[in-house]
Amino acid sequence: MILMVVGLVLFFTIHLVPANAELRRGVVTRYGENAYKIGFSIISLVGLVLIVLGYHKLQLMPGKNPDLWSPPTAMRHIAFLLMLPAMILLVAAYVPSRIRTAAKHPMLAAVKIWALAHLLANGDMASIVLFGSFLIWAVYDRISLKHRVALGPLGAKTGGLAGDLIVLGVGTGLYLLMLKWGHSLLIGMPLLP
Repeated sequence: MILMVVGLVLFFTIHLVPANAELRRGVVTRYGENAYKIGFSIISLVGLVLIVLGYHKLQLMPGKNPDLWSPPTAMRHIAFLLMLPAMILLVAAYVPSRIRTAAKHPMLAAVKIWALAHLLANGDMASIVLFGSFLIWAVYDRISLKHRVALGPLGAKTGGLAGDLIVLGVGTGLYLLMLKWGHSLLIGMPLLP
């Protein structure tokens, strides 16, 4: 559990910097924009790697990861349904489209849906800590965006029907890829028999 928690602390601590405009401005003034972005990326990546390794390790050690509740089978089906819009919104964060414009902050919406879906389908302690943390962070970050200007990776770019079709196509493709092979390869847990 310690490895995953250290990863979560690293990941969320670095993600709190842009949530505080004054703190971000101070870091950028001191180290420069490029150094800030490189440092942010490295710390985020290290945090994610520790989260994945820690979570995976806990899944292999049932005695260290007790079940706190047993989700009904229906929750797994609901999670499968929720993951389709989550993948579409994830792609929308990087493709100028009307979907991106309507969602305003599609990455955070994708994280909230992803976390909720996984909380519904998993009742073990590691899953509740992991997905609950991401859900709380995404809600906090979305609220903090109301008090600061942050347009996401594409800035103010907008798109039309072509962007919408790309988002829907790539998002659906990513969903199917994760369903069939990706989840098993990345997480070690197959979703389909």
